Amino acid sequence: MNLREYLMGTGVAVVTPFTCDNKVDFPALSKLLDFLINDGVNYIVTMGTTGETPVLNKEEKKSIIEFTYRHVNSRVPVVVGVGGNCTQDVIDDLNYFPLDEAIAVLSASPYYNKPSQEGIYQHYKALASASPKPLILYNVPGRTGRNMTAATTIRLAKVDNVAGIKEASGDMAQCMEILRDRPETFLVVSGDDALALPQLACGMDGVISVAGNCFPKVFSTMVQYSLKSDFVNAKKLNDQMIEGYELLFAENNPAGAKAFLYEMGIMQNIVRLPVVPLSESLHEAVKKYIKTQL
Repeated sequence: MNLREYLMGTGVAVVTPFTCDNKVDFPALSKLLDFLINDGVNYIVTMGTTGETPVLNKEEKKSIIEFTYRHVNSRVPVVVGVGGNCTQDVIDDLNYFPLDEAIAVLSASPYYNKPSQEGIYQHYKALASASPKPLILYNVPGRTGRNMTAATTIRLAKVDNVAGIKEASGDMAQCMEILRDRPETFLVVSGDDALALPQLACGMDGVISVAGNCFPKVFSTMVQYSLKSDFVNAKKLNDQMIEGYELLFAENNPAGAKAFLYEMGIMQNIVRLPVVPLSESLHEAVKKYIKTQL
């Protein structure tokens, strides 16, 4: 499948709302999904790491995926995150989780193990063979501890069922190398909200965004301007979000996003340990930003 035909633009890595007794808050999730879709995002990413997947059990993840399919109801495509640092466990998860209604699977590079480039290649090659849906690689070395080089990405782009990458290395030279050498149908999207504008200018196909949870209309409009090479208007919108990007990631993701969404009346400001809510001073800065910019 040529995912570039379906996943151009803004995807949002959806946060997982929790109730006051620390259960998944499905009414709040429905409210968030409607907010995102109504404000123009192009697709939903459920069970990405922004959804606090490390602190969700398998039954919770399965319920969230199924609920997301039902509530989205084909209004936009849905990508499902399935990743981990044990290759066989990820393969087992690809068979366990309901993926029939997903357009693709997003899988983060193995964390902590710090495999070699050959290890990363073999990991993804095994996942691609096992996945019932096209696989989107996810390079995020700030969290995994190991960068996936441009050469490894291009090598994987030639593997059957590997359809794209969410590139979050923050290395613009690496991004440009991938864009230069990718196959024509290989999707390349940004995983860095603050770098999305220049990366789109270099030729990326869109963004899988955290910020899109909180200001989907402004962010997705910025992306659309960029895809049309209207960088004058794109920059105007991006400029007003720069402080927002900083607030979102100053302490922890998704604590920043949940503080925004709490102040916007969409969900409770509850995260699961070891993540904690934003400090009081930073939360006050979020409130001020919402009043002055959104």
